[in-house]
Order: sequence, then structure tokens, then C-alpha cells
Amino acid sequence: MAKIIGNNLPNIPWEEKPAGCKDILWRYSKNPIINWNPIPTAARVYNSAVVPFNGAFAGVFRGDQRNGRATLFAGFSKDGINIELNPEPIQWVNEDGTPNPTSYAYDPRVVKIDDKYFVTWCDDMKGPSIGLGYTKDFKTFYRMPNPLMPYNRNGVLFPRKINGKYMLLSRPSDTGHTPFGNIYISESPDMEHWGHHKLVMTNGGQGWWQGMKVGAGPVPIETTEGWLLFYHGVSSTCNGYVYSYGAVLLDINEPSKVLYRTRDYLLTPEVDYETRGFVPNVVFPCANLYDAATGRICIYYGAADTFTALSFCQVDEVIAFMKANSEVF
Repeated sequence: MAKIIGNNLPNIPWEEKPAGCKDILWRYSKNPIINWNPIPTAARVYNSAVVPFNGAFAGVFRGDQRNGRATLFAGFSKDGINIELNPEPIQWVNEDGTPNPTSYAYDPRVVKIDDKYFVTWCDDMKGPSIGLGYTKDFKTFYRMPNPLMPYNRNGVLFPRKINGKYMLLSRPSDTGHTPFGNIYISESPDMEHWGHHKLVMTNGGQGWWQGMKVGAGPVPIETTEGWLLFYHGVSSTCNGYVYSYGAVLLDINEPSKVLYRTRDYLLTPEVDYETRGFVPNVVFPCANLYDAATGRICIYYGAADTFTALSFCQVDEVIAFMKANSEVF
């Protein structure tokens, strides 16, 4: 039976699977956990990243301001569900303390490596690119050099070095909404110089839900079977794009190698807060918490580019489903 390799988190946000539910993932019954206009400075907060912090939780949150421009806010929570957002956006600085602001910033991921919480996000380099920075206290945030050239999105770091190198997933794009996209991996000896780029996985296959593009979701989870990565897949319909998400299992020592991949989606827009909003028909995972002792996983996802919601699963059930319903191409 697959097990998580990592820390125990007994206070993980959790709700048992509803009676009679046959799905591998299930939604939190009190979704969404962040609704319209959560703070005066942001109309919508979604596609956000929460991590354990000092016995509770902290995170970096995408907030679309009232002028429509996306930026990042810090937030804290005692239970991982009720979030207290800072009312003002993150003010990025260089390591010498001089300001280094972003033009726009969205879709963050956060991962703790050693004593730092590294943040990746979609940044502006005269076109979308991947931003990189870190914090130690979720109060002061330091920017680092952008790891890759434009145009690129969905930068996701692995939680530890692999073969002595930091690893970063990304999805090369264009300047717009990108009607294509595959997942690549890059490596670095120092979190500054990135190279040895390799293809991990493409869109397509028999699953139309991921027929147009795919992108990495939350930080990969280390398991006894390999790296468990939840990812979003996008289909193009006569009514616009539809974002769903599935999972892939990557080789533990060679994460560019796909072992298993869900043929069918694990979650697709079905309920009101996913099908109605600023951008309807979107579920977009950006963070996951896990408890190694129980195998519980809590996934934070953006819904309809408006809300923040939770879903839950068990690691052994996800990996067993993936093996029984895999399509690798």
C-alpha cells in the first residue's frame, strides 16, 4: 500500500468521505472557504498556496484587485480553513532590503526547503514568466532572479534536491491564454542557474479533459511509489475552456519519467461555485497538505477564478486508482 514519505500533520484540514461516495476525491461540504470580496483590496482570492507554519498555517494568495490586476497577498490560519488575509499586497524586496516590486503576480506555489519558504508565481518579464522568491516569516519576502525566460507559467518546485539538484516544473506558454502546453522539468545546483530541461508529459491521449494543455499543480508529494503530482488539464469546448485536474506518478530519482497517469480526471467543474464565477468551469489546484501517518491529503484549488475551495483524498486510493486507470503517452 502506498505511503507518504514526509511529516505528520495531525491538524490537517479534513472531512471524511460522504457515505456512498465512490469518487477518489471529494469536496469539502462547506466550500468555498474564500468567497467574493474577502478583503477591501481584492475582489477575488483564488489559486492560492497554503503550508504548515509554526503549528498552524500560512500562505500566499492570488488576489485580483479592484482595478483587475492580479497580485499576491500573505495570509494566516489556525485551522487551514478560516483564512486571515493581510489587507495589503506583498511588498517584494531584494536581499539588501531595496524594493523590487512586481508588475503583476498570480497563481503562487509555496514549498519549504530547509529554513526557507520558496514562492513561485507567474511574473511579468514583458510577458508571462516564472517569478521566484522566499520568506522565512511570511512578513518579509525576498525576490530572486527569474529562473526561466518568458514565456512560461506554472512553475512548481520539488520539496527537496534530487540527485543533488533543485528541480522545477514549468509549462512554456505564449503571451495570451495559450491554446497549447506541456510540462517540462529543469534543474539547478544553486536555485539561480537553471538548465538540463526535459519534457515530462504532454497534453492529449484519450482523455479529452486534458486535450489542449496541461500544467503542474501543487508541490509534488514524495511517496513510496514515486512523486505524486496533481496537475490541471484543459479542454477546449464550444463554450470556452474547461479546467479539470488529475494526477501523475513520477519516478522518485528521475522525475522526468512518468510511471502512471490518470486517464480520467479526478475533479471537474460540476457544482455552482466551480461552474459560475468570473471565469466559469475552472478547478485549478495550487497547494496540497498531507499527513504521512494517515495518508490524508487536502488540496486547495481555485474555483471559477473567483473562489478558494478544498478537496480531500487518501494517498493509497489515489495511487491505486491511477495504476488501474492509467494512460501514459
